[in-house]
Amino acid sequence: MRIDVISLFPEIFISSCKYGVIGRAYLKSLWKLHVWNPKDFTENGNSSVDDRPYGGGPGMVMKADSLERTTNSVLKARAQEGLDKNIPPIILLTPTGIPFNQKQAKCLSNGSGGILICGRYKGVDQRFIDRCVTQELSLGDFVISGGEIAALAIIDAVVRLLPGVLNNNQSSQQDSFHPNLKGLLDNPHYTRPRIYKNSCVPECLLSGNHEKISEWKRRESLILTAKKRPDLIVNAKNEGLISESDEQIIQDYIS
Repeated sequence: MRIDVISLFPEIFISSCKYGVIGRAYLKSLWKLHVWNPKDFTENGNSSVDDRPYGGGPGMVMKADSLERTTNSVLKARAQEGLDKNIPPIILLTPTGIPFNQKQAKCLSNGSGGILICGRYKGVDQRFIDRCVTQELSLGDFVISGGEIAALAIIDAVVRLLPGVLNNNQSSQQDSFHPNLKGLLDNPHYTRPRIYKNSCVPECLLSGNHEKISEWKRRESLILTAKKRPDLIVNAKNEGLISESDEQIIQDYIS
């Protein structure tokens, strides 16, 4: 797994190689990170990578030429490693992209990585997007100063799914949105002490009865999802992932 990032602020990505499970995986060479600065690929003598927008308006626009030269250099470097039989995902992080989700993280984790492009300023020249970008992704319906934070989030979501990154490979299979949970939210979790400020761990979790515990987890997952993310319940129903017994649990909760 090799991830290439195109960013005007490469230093932001240093932390992803140092901390947590992602950092440990980097030290084990389970994935590689290369960050490229478009300022290193300008031909105007002053390292300018942005200019005023045609048509007027506030803000600046990232120029197509330096971004395309950077992207071509990345593709050449990846090809020299023999990574990609076809063009890898070239992803622009932008508010106009489709929302990133767990399915996309899983899809990216199954490949050899890709290229994440961090937009800045008012946006990116559309001609670069049309010529080079294969996918546009967003973290949600809000605007941040640049694509770096979004890229870090995507890197974390993708890398943690690689074999050997988590101490227990079963861990990610119990995450929220995983197919094992029918795309729903994970159930609530408890740990020691058994009683905390007069609040006790549910007795079922202390029973040692794995069948009952499994039933409890499924019920609580359904209830939590119906309470906090009813849209996920609708999606699961549309995909035929909600059984009659699941439906009864949901209806009992609603009533």
